[in-house]
Amino acid sequence: MKKILFFTALIFISVTVEAQKNNSKKSEQKYYDIFRCSDIYNSVWRELDINYVDTLNHEKLNDIAINSMLQSLDPYTVYIPEQQEEDLKAMTTGIYGGIGAVVQKHNDYVVISEPRYGLTAYKNGILAGDEIVSIDNENMKGKTVSYVSNRLKGIPGSEIKLKLRRHGENKLIEKTFHREAIHINSIEYYGVVADSIGYIALTDFTDQSYNDFKVALTALKDKNIKRLVIDLRNNGGGLVSEAVNIASMFLPKGTNIVSMRDKSAKNERKYKTPFVPIMPDIPLAIIVNENSASASEILAGAFQDLDRAVIVGARSFGKGLVQAIRQLPYGGYLKVTTAKYYLPSGRCIQSIDYDGSTSERPKNIPDSLTNKFKTVGGRTVRDKSGITPDVSVENEKGNYISYYLFTDNIIFDFATQYYYSHPKIENPSTFNITDDEYNSFISFVKSKNFTYKLESEKMLSQLRKLVETEGYLTQTDTLLKQLSPMLKADVERDLRDFRKDIQKLLESEIVKRYYYQRGYYEFFLRYDDWLAKAIESIK
Repeated sequence: MKKILFFTALIFISVTVEAQKNNSKKSEQKYYDIFRCSDIYNSVWRELDINYVDTLNHEKLNDIAINSMLQSLDPYTVYIPEQQEEDLKAMTTGIYGGIGAVVQKHNDYVVISEPRYGLTAYKNGILAGDEIVSIDNENMKGKTVSYVSNRLKGIPGSEIKLKLRRHGENKLIEKTFHREAIHINSIEYYGVVADSIGYIALTDFTDQSYNDFKVALTALKDKNIKRLVIDLRNNGGGLVSEAVNIASMFLPKGTNIVSMRDKSAKNERKYKTPFVPIMPDIPLAIIVNENSASASEILAGAFQDLDRAVIVGARSFGKGLVQAIRQLPYGGYLKVTTAKYYLPSGRCIQSIDYDGSTSERPKNIPDSLTNKFKTVGGRTVRDKSGITPDVSVENEKGNYISYYLFTDNIIFDFATQYYYSHPKIENPSTFNITDDEYNSFISFVKSKNFTYKLESEKMLSQLRKLVETEGYLTQTDTLLKQLSPMLKADVERDLRDFRKDIQKLLESEIVKRYYYQRGYYEFFLRYDDWLAKAIESIK
């Protein structure tokens, strides 16, 4: 018996030693590979610098090399150079130094599309439609939105000089004031939207989101709401800790919300609700769509797994990967995917398979390869597929003319003209333009010589070229010619046929000029079928 134990122990020790040797060899090989790749990279740099025929932009080349390497892994692992440090801080804190306005490209210049209510631009009389001619005496003609946006930003307290071209004004308007610390509130709107039903639109998760949400929820609680809708549409995520903190307003303290596991799957970090709930029993509905991702999906998915809320809308994006930010030499940062997250049921909702160890392209995981999990109440949910809503809502079918009227700034320009000819309008909850005003809009569109092409018309042109290449044009030419006029956009006809959608876009842009973001939401929610479904689900 002793001999058996002795030989068993000897075999175990031998296997352990051999395993350690193998692990040691793998580790040595890994570090050798890293050293070898670094040496090759440095040698390429040296040879290029010595021998390349033209002068090199070393920083640009280095950025291209790094970004190309990272793009082969996943879209969330990115290099952030020193110049973008302020953008990184704004993304994580929701605070930046600037004027508090949204800008967009308009012909040769960048214009103010929305001064945020109560912030610096608003307080200094800057209006939507104002064209930014110069910043600190630097001409902005031909500059990109990114360039102008960066010039508007700066250290809080620093002076900024603007020259603006305003609708109906012959002379340029000059403004000199000081930048301020701008807090981008994570709550774009909150209010009571139906009988005792509260609504909160949460747009991101910065380190101020919990506080912003708490202010909104407390205000609604004081109005004696009986039910609540949380809108996470187009919320791309952010800080996981803030999602967990917000969850704690509705769940018992110590409830597990999400677990994170690194590539070894041995190291697991659990996030539990840290606070006593404010409204532990209020019925909840959460709205998600295909652009709800990451921390949004953690909040919605945890509430679904715990049977704490009804999820309404469309299947979410499916981002189950976690990033951490690591500081690099010379002021740069690396945002790197470090783990996957798992919801309370045990599922990971990552819907795209990124494998940086192979040359295969990322691929969507089909439903047939997903696994079943159970919620606290025994309902079936699935992994690898985002958050599938309990109550599905279909997106409204769009139309191309609305899209082009919006992107070509036709709607924006008409709203600017309307604003300067109408000192005031009705409340957002009742405002509508008249038939005469819509006819004025049609005339305005014509005066701009607005045209657009349907995608089907573009594809027909491509089809004709393909048929000709294949040698079948003679047999099909007559049919293609008959089809061609049917697929040509008729602007005046489409302005009539799609009036409902176009008018809604037009009215929402006009409302924003008078009542800003809050008014936009009050108007938009009048027509929101998704909100109606959410309200119905918790009544």
